[in-house]
Amino acid sequence: MLIGLDSKVTFGADGQVNVAPATDAVLVVDISEPAKPRIRANLPLTNSLLGPPTNLQITPDGKLGLVANSVTNVQDGNAWKAVPDNKLYVIDLTAEPPKLIDTVTVGRQPSGLSISKKGDLALIANRDGKSVSVVSIQGSTVKAIAEVPVEQQAAAVAITPDGKRAFVCLNLVNKIGVLSIDGDKVTYDKSLDIPSAINPYNIDITPDGKYAIASNTGAGKNNVDAEVIIEATGPHPHVVDVMSPGIGPEGFAIAPDGKTAAAPLLLGTSAKDSDWFKTKTGELALMSIGEGGKLTVISRAPLGGLPEGVVYSPSSDYLYVGNYIDQDLQVFALAGGKLTEVAPKLKLPGQPASMRGPVR
Repeated sequence: MLIGLDSKVTFGADGQVNVAPATDAVLVVDISEPAKPRIRANLPLTNSLLGPPTNLQITPDGKLGLVANSVTNVQDGNAWKAVPDNKLYVIDLTAEPPKLIDTVTVGRQPSGLSISKKGDLALIANRDGKSVSVVSIQGSTVKAIAEVPVEQQAAAVAITPDGKRAFVCLNLVNKIGVLSIDGDKVTYDKSLDIPSAINPYNIDITPDGKYAIASNTGAGKNNVDAEVIIEATGPHPHVVDVMSPGIGPEGFAIAPDGKTAAAPLLLGTSAKDSDWFKTKTGELALMSIGEGGKLTVISRAPLGGLPEGVVYSPSSDYLYVGNYIDQDLQVFALAGGKLTEVAPKLKLPGQPASMRGPVR
């Protein structure tokens, strides 16, 4: 799996603060022994917390890693501010050690990305660009070939398993856009926009392609957030259910076997010390996926500070969660619908802002 580390955002008594750029990186982590993740490579590449934790992914054949960098920090008087970037890093995972082989220019503030199951196409949601970048993948050659305007900030995107449709989080207008895919031609039909809850920020699709699930994070102030379940097939995708796993499910992933979904909950870990809902630890919610795409929480487990990314093992029996403030990785075994932490935590050389494995 890939883990993006960000050094430019910290959390203290006054909450979130932008600081001077330092040592961002992308880690390549070997999980061939699921209970014993091992850092295989540490690449000095810029990465940012200020984008959903799905800005990176591995191609289905395991040969390439794509990492979008959403922002960089520039000095603004005595402070630092984030400004949009437009870079997509291409990593050769077959090299020993893995190495950066190309940097591709894409849309402004590239955030969540999705690679097709076939492995020949990637889509990137651009927040400042208000667009979706269309990226061709042919062997080790990665090219941006089109930019699809969607009129609003786009935070995350997910391609259906058949490669014919994608769903994009239009986070500021609380909607999910629908994209049609025909080869490398991608089109957006605004009339198909689907209402979501507040600030849809992450999205994934069940392996059978039947349901898209949007994870929303905008309720704020210790109010619970929603998972919105969308019937993804047919001419008119629409919402069929809404539930809440808790507060701040910024990270969200569906298991490769399609039986469960997982959401690390931020709770109050990013709050100011003076906020009444401040917490030092988050929580992992494990949900079953039932008939009609219905989600039901079946197990919970404690996490560290500001848990962001979440990744399933290829066999769906382990979960990995990165704690941004604590700078570590927690590993959980899944058995009988229960979460059991596998000790010890893996210390990371930085703050994990995003995590992703291969395309299912």
